[in-house]
Amino acid sequence: MTFGPESLRARGTGQASGPGDVDYRLVRKHTLDEYRRGRLSRLDVCDAHPELLRAARNVGEARSEDCPICEDPTLTLVSFAFGARLPAHGRCITTRKELTELKRAPQESTCYVVEVCTACAWNQLVRSFKLGKSS
Repeated sequence: MTFGPESLRARGTGQASGPGDVDYRLVRKHTLDEYRRGRLSRLDVCDAHPELLRAARNVGEARSEDCPICEDPTLTLVSFAFGARLPAHGRCITTRKELTELKRAPQESTCYVVEVCTACAWNQLVRSFKLGKSS
């Protein structure tokens, strides 16, 4: 399951992203363009770590679009948080409650949302945003 910063705001407010929010759509587009031009091989773009694939299969949130590489409908989003008092390898966010707890924490952390295809191992960072109070 994945949650973006918009899930922490009132629905329908139309608020813009906050400081520290980064959208990686242009990087995704560039990577796909390079793959389609033949400058990147499938091995270059379909290289998800086994733990990322496991998280995608077990707690990933299904996307409404198909994988841009294999066109399989198994594209999912997975969220990880990194920061003080979290494991060095990050913490996979699986519930809204976990996200809310990190938002209210006294220390700042960063949440990274990754799209993953469990069929071909495509993976791409989608966005990142800050949680918690900054020091």
